[in-house]
Amino acid sequence: MDLIEMARQLGAELQKDERYLKFRQAQKVNEEDTALNELIAKLQLCQLQFQQEAGKEDKDEAKLQQIDTEYGQIYSQIMASENMKAYDAAVKEMDKLMKYINGILSCCIQGEDPATCEPHIHEHDCSCGCDSCSGCE
Repeated sequence: MDLIEMARQLGAELQKDERYLKFRQAQKVNEEDTALNELIAKLQLCQLQFQQEAGKEDKDEAKLQQIDTEYGQIYSQIMASENMKAYDAAVKEMDKLMKYINGILSCCIQGEDPATCEPHIHEHDCSCGCDSCSGCE
């Protein structure tokens, strides 16, 4: 069996994992949530309006501030949605799983024993090493 075939098998097993199933279910629920999708459309419209106004030579700073305020309010409503909270939690769990799997592969690339290596997973989002770290922003 070659590496690509094994990667496909890993992908098939990943799709059976409880975290993946929760992620897909949360994604489906969000897609079917009409109110949430209306808020997301409003948010996208705010972004477009902001970009259009900001791109003008004679941009109206007060209008930009108003759009930014509206954007913040809509964003807060979206993130307060129970469906979005469930989706966000599911995404974080999937990200954590993928970081762990990638960490194992990285350990193997460094010559560690695939059966016993344990990746060093950090609870932050930067991609740098921690040797010269001054803390995440």
